[in-house]
This record gives sequence, structure tokens and C-alpha cells, in this order.
Amino acid sequence: MPLPTVILPGYLEGAIAYRQLEQCLQTMGFPTVTVPLRRRDWIPTLGGRPVTPILMQLERTVKDVLQQYQTSQINLIGHSAGGWISRIYLGDIPYSGVGKAKASVWLAHPHVATLITLGTPHTSQERWTRWNLDFVNNNYPGAFYDKVRYVCVAGKTIFGEKRWGSYIAYSSYQLTCGQGDTWGDGITPIAAAHLQGAENLVIEGVKHSPKSPGIWYGSPEIVTNWVKYLV
Repeated sequence: MPLPTVILPGYLEGAIAYRQLEQCLQTMGFPTVTVPLRRRDWIPTLGGRPVTPILMQLERTVKDVLQQYQTSQINLIGHSAGGWISRIYLGDIPYSGVGKAKASVWLAHPHVATLITLGTPHTSQERWTRWNLDFVNNNYPGAFYDKVRYVCVAGKTIFGEKRWGSYIAYSSYQLTCGQGDTWGDGITPIAAAHLQGAENLVIEGVKHSPKSPGIWYGSPEIVTNWVKYLV
């Protein structure tokens, strides 16, 4: 039986948006649970504040899944910000957030066999997310833990340009990697979605969010491109 899988939603998303992906993976034979976040659970993290509340819910979910399936490891899927938050969760460096004295060490890497990130901005120039992402990349650069398999999935769908229909992508890409005229999924550019040392994939035609029109990373016809890494 495959290892159970835990899905960590993206920024300001609740678990309900990942119901289709969860059910798709279950139908394929992968026991799957989504961290039971609600959109309002993200409010304490706004403005670049610590993502500790999300990490706590992730930890509770993983512990419950490990106990339920009587296993020592899971596979972890992080969508968008959920990908870099998962990298904090793997780590052994105290994390507290800006100006906070109380720090937590999650030390979860022995319990994660594979981390799959979907459209995750692993870098950022944006002032509100810069501190958190600098913490991640300074302490856990690239595919940091040798015994964890890192799979980073990017979308090649919209080329950022300063014109109608592409300007939102241009602005988002520029805030993320410093270059607007590049390819990405409409929010995250390919250059920011990959990590050195990871198994880096590019899928054409996928949008960033489960609420985007058309197909996204978790659409059934797209899941087949990366589900093999859960085996």
C-alpha cells in the first residue's frame, strides 16, 4: 500500500478547494488527507507575520495520519505557499518569525518520504513574504535533506507582458523572481517554482489555483504527470 499523502493548501485557501485533488488521489489508490484549513486561519499570518498557526495545523494532521495508518512516513504535497511552508516544517532550525522570541523546531524530515510542491514561489522579492522565504532558503537551500525526495512542479501557461491579459502575470512574476517577462502559471514563474537538486517538472497549460478557470495542477488530467512520485 502506498504511503498516505497530506495536502497543505496554498495561501488564503481552505481545504475545500482541494477536495477534487484529494478524491482524485484516493481514486488512484493513494490515501490522502488535506490539512483542514479554513480561509480565516490565514489571517494571523498576513503582513509577513509568522506562519506558525499553519505549521501547527500541518503538524497535527501529519501526526493523526501517522497514527491512523500506523506508518512512520507520509508524502507531503504543498501547493503555492504551502510548498515553502512545508520546507520550514521539515527543518531543524528554530523558527519564530520576525521579532518573535518564542521559536519552534518542527524537525519533520524523518517523517516525509517525498515533498511535492505545486506552483510554489520558492523565492520572493515582495516585502511581506521576503523574511519567511529568506529564512527557508538561507537555512534549507535547494533539495536540502538527502533522504527526502523533492519534486517541484511548475506551469508554463502565461508569458508575462505589459499588456491586457498578461499584466497581472507580469507583475506577479516580477515580485517573485525580479523578472516579469518570463513564463509561468499566471502567478508563479518557472524560475521561482524549481529548486536546485530537486526533480523539476514543467507542465504546459496549467493555471496556478484550484479556483482558476480551466485546468490547474490538481486537475485529474494533470495529476497523472506527477502522481508517479508518490509511489
